[in-house]
Amino acid sequence: MAVMTRGNFAKFLWPGINAAYGTQYAEYAIEYTELFKVLPSQKAYEEDVGLTQMGLVPVKPEGMPILFDSMAQGFIKRYTMVSYGLGFIITWELFSDSQYQLTNQMLRKPKALAYSIRQTKETIHANVFNRAFNSSYTGGDGIELCSLVHPNAGGAGGTYQNELTTPSDLSEAALEQATIDIGRWADDRGNKIRVLPLKLAIPPELEPDAYRILKSELRVGSANNDINYLRASGKFPQGIKVNHYFTDTDAWFIITDCPDGLKSFQREKDAFDEDNDFNTKNAMYGATFRNAQGWTDPKCVYCSEGR
Repeated sequence: MAVMTRGNFAKFLWPGINAAYGTQYAEYAIEYTELFKVLPSQKAYEEDVGLTQMGLVPVKPEGMPILFDSMAQGFIKRYTMVSYGLGFIITWELFSDSQYQLTNQMLRKPKALAYSIRQTKETIHANVFNRAFNSSYTGGDGIELCSLVHPNAGGAGGTYQNELTTPSDLSEAALEQATIDIGRWADDRGNKIRVLPLKLAIPPELEPDAYRILKSELRVGSANNDINYLRASGKFPQGIKVNHYFTDTDAWFIITDCPDGLKSFQREKDAFDEDNDFNTKNAMYGATFRNAQGWTDPKCVYCSEGR
C-alpha cells in the first residue's frame, strides 16, 4: 500500500518553494461522449438481444396458400459492469508539517483523483477503438469490432464487412469507397437498410488531412475543377472528431447513425470518500466509479487500420 510520507515530500516541509508544477496542465474537453451513447444502469450487467427481420415476399400462385416465414433471435451482447477505484494516503506527520497547505488542498479538493478518473474514462472508451482490429476483443457475434467477415444472425448465413477490403490510409478515395460500402449494407435477411455516416473519428495525426479532405470545395490535391463529393453531399454532418486517446496514428473510423451501436453504461457515478485511520491517524482518500462500454451492432462504425 503506497503511503505519502514526509520523505516523499521533503521540499514541502521547508520554506522557499516558488511553485509546485506538473499538476496544472489544461485538459481536453470530454471526448468519449462524442462517440458513445451514455446510458444509466442499475444492474450487474446489461444485455442487448438481436432480432432478425423476415425475407422478401414471394409470388403466390393462384389458388395456392401463402408461404410463412419467421423472425429469429440474433446475437446477444452483454455489458458487464466493471468497478474502478483509486486512492491515496497521507501520513499525519506530512499533513501536519507541510508548509504549503499541500495536504489540506488535496483533501478539500481531490483534483488529482478527479483527473485520474477523467483520464481513465477516456482511455477505456478509446480502447474500444484501439482494439477494434484485435481478434482477442470481440462483440456479440464473436468477431472484433472491425472485420471483413461479420456473420449475419439468426442462421441466415453470409457475412458483411465494416472495413475496407484493402486497408488504406485516410484519403478522399478511401472515404468515398467507405460511403459506398455503407450504402450497400443490408440486414441479416438481405433487406436493404438506411445507415448514414455521421462523423469521422481520428487521432491527432490525421487531423490536417481530414480537414483538407472534408472541407475543400473542390477535389483534394487535384488541378481538376471537380466538386468535392464528400463535402457537396454532406456525408459527414457532424464533422470531424479528434480523439487524443487513440493509439494507432493512421487508423480512422466513420461513426454511423446505427440505432444500437457504441454504448457506455454508467452503473455508479464518480464517488469521493475520505476517512482517517484510527491507529496511525493517517488521512485516507478514495475515488470510485463503475462502468461498462462496448458496441452492440458493428454497423455503428466503418473503419480502416491504415497501411
